[in-house]
Amino acid sequence: MDTIQHLTSYILHIDRYLIAFASNYGIWTYGLLFTIIFCETGLVITPFLPGDSLLFAAGALTAHTHQAISVHLLFILLTIASILGNMVNYFIGRLVGPKVFAFPKSRLLNPTYLTQAHRFYQRHGGKTIIIARFIPIIRTFGPFVAGIASMSYPRFFFYNLVGAVLWIGGLLYTSFFFGSLPLIRDNFSLIVIGIIVVSLLPPVIAFIFKPRNGG
Repeated sequence: MDTIQHLTSYILHIDRYLIAFASNYGIWTYGLLFTIIFCETGLVITPFLPGDSLLFAAGALTAHTHQAISVHLLFILLTIASILGNMVNYFIGRLVGPKVFAFPKSRLLNPTYLTQAHRFYQRHGGKTIIIARFIPIIRTFGPFVAGIASMSYPRFFFYNLVGAVLWIGGLLYTSFFFGSLPLIRDNFSLIVIGIIVVSLLPPVIAFIFKPRNGG
């Protein structure tokens, strides 16, 4: 329970923790943010890391001129971290995919599902990779599943690049230009909650309106 409370407090007040870290460690802030974004997008075991709220807090941080953190350099570094993370996730999926689905009698890991996933990613994988960037947890598993489904790498890389630029740039620069406003700064926790709720709406809506057999 204490761990959950600490994690919740960290996410809701991530701007304060980030400002404190930047004040104490300066340019090492680049390394911290790079590592977090890379791990959240590249490792299927760390989908809980605060990607959206972290980017929003980072943009607000760069808006404070007394912090020696450049929003443009941060955009370049975090975009690279996001692209590399997805690439690692994708290749892990391609590596373990055939092994994971090597159980012909398994209902959960049936090779038929692999074939269906492959067809889906060949047809809709591009927009899926981009949209997944903006949905917590799903953005961590999206490239992994794309790898398992053997989505063609050139196609994956293109949409990976586009998605990274839109996700990192969108949140980072939006916060940079508006994060220093008193209304945003004084209600940062509510903004973070709003970002989380909005980012989770697509899968919730899709689940609610998903056609159900026999229903």
